[in-house]
Amino acid sequence: MTHRLLCVLVTVALSGCWDEPGGGGVNIGASTTTATVTAQPSTTPPTTATTTTTTTTTTTTTMVPVHHVSGRVITEDGSPVARAFVTMGEERAITGPDGWFAFQTTDPGEMSVVKPGWKGTELDWDLDTTFYEATIAPETIRGVRVSPEAAQRDQVFDDLLRLADETAVNALVFDSKQEGGTVLYDTAVQEAVDIGAVEVFYDPVARIAQAHDHDLYTITRIVTFEDARRAGAFPVDRLAGPWLDPTSTSARSYNLAIAEEACELGFDEIQFDYVRYPAGQIADVSGQRDLTQDQRTAAIAGFLTEARELLHPMGCALSAAVFGIVVSFPDDQGLGQRPEEVSAQVDALSPMVYPSHYSDGWLGFSDPNDHPYEVTADAISDATPRLQPGSTLRPYLQAFWWTNEQIRRSIQAAEDAGVGWMLWNIASNFDREAIPTDAELTP
Repeated sequence: MTHRLLCVLVTVALSGCWDEPGGGGVNIGASTTTATVTAQPSTTPPTTATTTTTTTTTTTTTMVPVHHVSGRVITEDGSPVARAFVTMGEERAITGPDGWFAFQTTDPGEMSVVKPGWKGTELDWDLDTTFYEATIAPETIRGVRVSPEAAQRDQVFDDLLRLADETAVNALVFDSKQEGGTVLYDTAVQEAVDIGAVEVFYDPVARIAQAHDHDLYTITRIVTFEDARRAGAFPVDRLAGPWLDPTSTSARSYNLAIAEEACELGFDEIQFDYVRYPAGQIADVSGQRDLTQDQRTAAIAGFLTEARELLHPMGCALSAAVFGIVVSFPDDQGLGQRPEEVSAQVDALSPMVYPSHYSDGWLGFSDPNDHPYEVTADAISDATPRLQPGSTLRPYLQAFWWTNEQIRRSIQAAEDAGVGWMLWNIASNFDREAIPTDAELTP
């Protein structure tokens, strides 16, 4: 009998490891760009790994070179990009907050740089290069809300697809779980079924396919801790009223299960809304004000960390909707939301910038609702410097209680700041004339 023993000694150092994200089958988030590569010639020969092959008659020892690869992923302005996936052969690393990555490989080849919601890139392997610098850019998402009724009715949904075809809109924002805790599709998450939370409005797989056929990026919204159905079914998880305790392990797991399923169904991005402590009168009785700000923000950031660790390996981007007011104040406003902690975990931060919701006197305006450009621009200006590496700003903009021209003014403020946007109208009632075309946005 012949015995063959193969021994390989390879030392591998990674800044992080992750499964390579999968593609959603749409142009947005899946395109590639030419990388900016800074080459640093190697000054030392590669180390080697020893491979020994023994047969019944011979022993062969082969020295396999081990190549040290390191680099940095940045934006066009030189800012670091955190949480980007760098893959070469079987080796995978994830960039840290400073954008750096490092690993060793015995099988060098083409290197890919991917981040959900961003334009990926590829780098050519060069034997004389040990340091690579790749420049990538986030996709500029311009979306509109798809209400449950709009997703349900073929004609209304077709009208939204036509609106996207004729304007600069390149994304649709669906709901998976809405306010009150209703799950809007035929879910396989058994807990949702058991508590009677399911009310089927639409088939997400079919609607995602239609959206992708129109090259549209798909986002789904999960209303997280405001959930009357689950709070009623599991009083132990209730914080107060219809609100779940953000620190509850089972409440978190339930929302993460729905998020996981949404990603599996094909959505490109999962957005958590109401990912906070309650406001108003419920906050007076919930006990949240007995917590420190650090405790509240840690609870929300902790949940989003779990979501990121779940969704990123699956290839889905992660975003969070936050109160518009929190980007303009240094504290968390008692909600557990601050741009610094939230954006450190998500790919996109979406403050709800609705001038109709700001108090009279904001920015010196007797009625902020009459000043769409100024209020929108100010919120974006306040939020931008507080974003952490790897996150982008994409505000929700008001598309209700305004004229078409006022909606356009708010959109223009976002465009002038170089950020994407999503229009919110609870009934998905959008006028074609309120939304610019691609040609109008081209410099």
